[in-house]
Amino acid sequence: MSKETQKTRKPAVAGSFYPASAKEIKSMLGGWLHPSGNDALTPPRAIIVPHAGYVFSGEVAASAYNRIPPGHQYKRVFLLGPSHRAGFAGASVDTVYSFAETPLGKVPIDISLGKRLISEGKGAFTFWSEAAHDGEHCLEVQLPFLQMVFGDVPPIVPIVIGTERLSVIQNIAKALEPYFNEDNLFIISSDFSHYPSYEDARSSDLYLAETITTGGLEEFLKALRQIDKQDFPGQGTAACGACAIAVLLEMMDAQGRDSFYAEHVMYRNSGDSIYGDKDRVVGYNSIVFTPSDHLFHFTQEEKEKMIATARSSIYSYLGLKYDGDDSPVGVLKEKGYGVFVTLNLNGNLRGCIGRFTSPSSLHSTIREMARSAAFDDPRFPALSKKEAPEIEIEVSVLSPLKRIQSIDEFKLGRDGIYMIKGYNHGTFLPQVAKETGWNTEEFLGHCARDKAGIGYYGWKDAELYTYQTEVVKEYD
Repeated sequence: MSKETQKTRKPAVAGSFYPASAKEIKSMLGGWLHPSGNDALTPPRAIIVPHAGYVFSGEVAASAYNRIPPGHQYKRVFLLGPSHRAGFAGASVDTVYSFAETPLGKVPIDISLGKRLISEGKGAFTFWSEAAHDGEHCLEVQLPFLQMVFGDVPPIVPIVIGTERLSVIQNIAKALEPYFNEDNLFIISSDFSHYPSYEDARSSDLYLAETITTGGLEEFLKALRQIDKQDFPGQGTAACGACAIAVLLEMMDAQGRDSFYAEHVMYRNSGDSIYGDKDRVVGYNSIVFTPSDHLFHFTQEEKEKMIATARSSIYSYLGLKYDGDDSPVGVLKEKGYGVFVTLNLNGNLRGCIGRFTSPSSLHSTIREMARSAAFDDPRFPALSKKEAPEIEIEVSVLSPLKRIQSIDEFKLGRDGIYMIKGYNHGTFLPQVAKETGWNTEEFLGHCARDKAGIGYYGWKDAELYTYQTEVVKEYD
């Protein structure tokens, strides 16, 4: 290996942005880093974290790093942040330094991937100069967190972005998107509002964080324009790392925004620190992005309307007064959704009826299935006026049926099963597995015997279909 490829980037802001000694770093970060110990945590695909001095923003950054499951390893860590010291046309990716050093030791840099991004990125990437990386703090301050969380840090890919031009941002995202997968972690380094008052910062920062967690790139850009129109006194920018955030949102848009769940973990600004004042502050958000296990992303209002629609339908049939608002909004006006409505009374099943597809609106289908679950389920007598106020309602919205050829394609707890044999058919919703504790064979056997009427092992030569559900529960 040549001397050039063995070069080490020395720390530029140790002793200013963060402590200069390993002992002090461990003491400071050890007070904030509290891994949950929950191995079932979904590993983040990306996090947005601040890059100010630790005394101002360290706790906020730590709140995002705490969402990485203990012991989880990534193949690479991509570090994206804005250039504070140099302006250039695209993204500068490190292809010179083999290691980045902090007082905690050295972190390997994947310079071969950096060179690949330059060669295949169609002009979006370059190694602008060592000056773009040597003194830049926004990526360096993330390294001690990585060293504390991982011990042996996976190779990093440091990317400093020198432009906010949308077409270039989109090209950067397009080149990085193939690496935006479960193997890698993307760390987006950005502070938020710069130098408005404490209260104006909160207004700006929380609005922008909400936009990031619920929208894509288009919504983010609109929010930036809206904040600019507010013209908060003293505010120079709503997010200094807007370019890096935009790259992330563009990648998520490309893969399907609904494929990701975004959680706003913590907010602070420098006015919350004993070292800051309230007149001119900088804002800090931590946001964690994980692959979503949700089929649909219903708003809180839509969920409430689903339950209200089911209860209203049942009350109307019984001649009872219902004070809730069941008017259709949003997704409830759309057609084609399969729906099951489940009624529980005192923790026990009291009725469950549904259909896999419907030509009617989701609102109409829920009304119909709720009434059928209450009064037409042959396993139970019709629901009484006395019981109606006591029932708990679940609305399960279904994905399309998928024919499977092998039971190996079925995943217990995730999938529902629908089986057909001759004129007989039956189904179990996915949540039945959790409620009963059955294993896969028991789940299939009980469905075959108790629902389809084809015998305990009848599923073995039946047509099998899987589907998934998004469950909206009244008591949630």
